[in-house]
Amino acid sequence: MNSKTASQPTASARFDGFSFGDLFRRPEAGAFLGLLGVFVFFLAFGSADFLKPAGAASWLNVAANLGIVAFPIGLLMIAGELDISIGSMIPAGSMTVAIISGYYGMPIWLGIAASLGFGIVIGLINGILVVRTNVPSLIVTLGTLFAVAGLVLGLSVHLTGTTSVALKAPELAKFLFGQFVGNTFQVIIFWWLALTAVYVYVIHYSPTGNWIFAMGGDRVSARNAGIPTTKLTIALFVLSSTSAAFVGTCQAILFNSAQVSAGMSFIFNSIISVVVGGVLLTGGFGSIIGIFFGTITFAVVNQGIYFTSFDRNWSSLIIGVMLLLAVLMNNTFRSMALSYSPKKK
Repeated sequence: MNSKTASQPTASARFDGFSFGDLFRRPEAGAFLGLLGVFVFFLAFGSADFLKPAGAASWLNVAANLGIVAFPIGLLMIAGELDISIGSMIPAGSMTVAIISGYYGMPIWLGIAASLGFGIVIGLINGILVVRTNVPSLIVTLGTLFAVAGLVLGLSVHLTGTTSVALKAPELAKFLFGQFVGNTFQVIIFWWLALTAVYVYVIHYSPTGNWIFAMGGDRVSARNAGIPTTKLTIALFVLSSTSAAFVGTCQAILFNSAQVSAGMSFIFNSIISVVVGGVLLTGGFGSIIGIFFGTITFAVVNQGIYFTSFDRNWSSLIIGVMLLLAVLMNNTFRSMALSYSPKKK
């Protein structure tokens, strides 16, 4: 080998660490391509208003509220569990802060603390029941879904005589949790972005993330390896319920009122976003960035239809078909990646 050959690395050597198979094997790869396809569709069939500030706000606001709930739901699914009680926890969080700080006039910070505290209690109940009884988490959280809904409805009517309570928060609380930035973007978007960064670090750059993936792969082996599966499972359920209560609290402060009927759509919307984001229903596979992309994809599809000339009566069909295509494309790329093997030279 001459000195020129030794000193000049070949193109294949320079890209030796890069592999398209490895790229597409990443959980967020299919989610990103699905998001890209959705953007192209609405840019082709929608108006230019879709990407203007007001248009972007319409789907970013949806993505932020949904994304904060979708992250812990995704982590539970990666760990092999599921929490559908969030459908009741969002209105529970709203009504708690509205009743305490709106109806009874107590400090807003007490109302916020009570709302988040209620989320912690319900999360503990869900987590403890799942790990102590071995009843599937779907059944446990289905029970708490209806129990919390009934509790919130009954207490609201008993305490206030109505199912809708007004709330006027002070300026600082509005600034932090419930205002429109530029009269279009909800401030919760910044919470969503900040939480995304936190989740990325914890799940992908700390031992906790490895533990969650190990639980989804084989819980028994994870427990035998010394991973605190019981505590971690309970913590994930607490995180899920508290996140839902936080979103409900922000909505009550933003819209100056709370209702007992809001929140049920978050159950399926969050699961759809997580699946579109590349998380397997069987657990053990997924990523925070993928869930982030999946949430935006759902929000864009959900709101983008209003920027097209399509008949609104067909909106649900179009949304369903596009989301299904996004999921199928995600699965296709994952299958291609798993069967990919680089050619040997």
